[in-house]
Amino acid sequence: MKSELDKVLDAGTKAGAAPGAVAIVVNRNEVLWEGASGERSIGSGVPMTPDTVGAIFSMTKAITGAAAMQLVEQDKLDFDAPAGDIIPWLNEVQVLDGFDADGEPLLRAPKSVVTLRNLLTHTSGFTYELWNENEVRWKEKTGALSLFTLENKSLQTPLAFDPGTDWEYGTGIDWVGKMVEVVSGMTLGEYFAKYLTGPLGMSDTAFAHSPSMLERASAIHARLPDGSLQIMDLPAPENPEFEMGGGGLHGTMSDYGKFIRMILNDGELDGVRVLKPETVATMCENHIGNLRVKNLKTIAPPFTNDAEFFPGQPKSWGLTFQINETPADTGRPAGTLMWAGLTNSYYWIDRTNGIGGAYLSQILPFADEKSLELFFDIERTVYQALA
Repeated sequence: MKSELDKVLDAGTKAGAAPGAVAIVVNRNEVLWEGASGERSIGSGVPMTPDTVGAIFSMTKAITGAAAMQLVEQDKLDFDAPAGDIIPWLNEVQVLDGFDADGEPLLRAPKSVVTLRNLLTHTSGFTYELWNENEVRWKEKTGALSLFTLENKSLQTPLAFDPGTDWEYGTGIDWVGKMVEVVSGMTLGEYFAKYLTGPLGMSDTAFAHSPSMLERASAIHARLPDGSLQIMDLPAPENPEFEMGGGGLHGTMSDYGKFIRMILNDGELDGVRVLKPETVATMCENHIGNLRVKNLKTIAPPFTNDAEFFPGQPKSWGLTFQINETPADTGRPAGTLMWAGLTNSYYWIDRTNGIGGAYLSQILPFADEKSLELFFDIERTVYQALA
């Protein structure tokens, strides 16, 4: 399997899936394979290596979710209590019901309160400006800030629907990160380091690069309309006021493999327990009932394509992963967990077979056809070897 995976990864980068990529495959007990191919920065000659650091964006969500679940275990957070009990503004948030004839926003009170469960499952009504046209229109009308400024006010957007009535991907888990900070009295990064990434030995995962991480960081690239790739400059926010629980971490796939192994091992890694087995089981269950994950239609083509993994197949949502309700053609069984990061990083966690993996490339737009297919090719190779 190792030699086949090396071939798949090398062939993918040579075919233009990404300038460089890193991937890892783990089971409950060990790292089965770790590979790297291509360059950290196109044309640089500096090779990708297994310890290359990248922006993992929304792969952060599962880590923030695990932190929140630790506090649920301690009765410091409650799934179904009003989230406004922790962050009062969440009791004031309104629903955007469209716009009047003059283009003014139509706002009303929600029919139910926002809860931690809503925030963790993308059923709160909070959305992302990359995929929700009404949010963009509201921001243009009101002069509200983009989320990517990382100013606190940028999170204060109206809901797209009443909590619990629909599924739409959005900023809910950024609010979860805020809730973790309020009840712990720590920044999110401090909390992770003390209670989650630190105990798991994820020393190369953080909101801000250490000097060592910066030395090993990959550049971010853009896929141009002709299919070619070039380095893309994404300037850092000038005055960040919060650490983005929904997408702010940088890290290595070696580190993320440790997080995957913890989930495979019911909350424990190499003798260190960070979650109770029953908590992990709860995280891996469908928490959106009959609602289903939907295709994300882009309104920001430089940053994201339309995005849906395994289109045509039903997908639910756990705490905080997508769950495929039927087997997939890659070999993963029903009940497998997955998600992704904006610059085309991906992971899967198959608790049925006790196996999982993660993949890092650093290119935009999200859901790049070639990079995503390379991730799936890695997964297919793993399941073919298991057959």
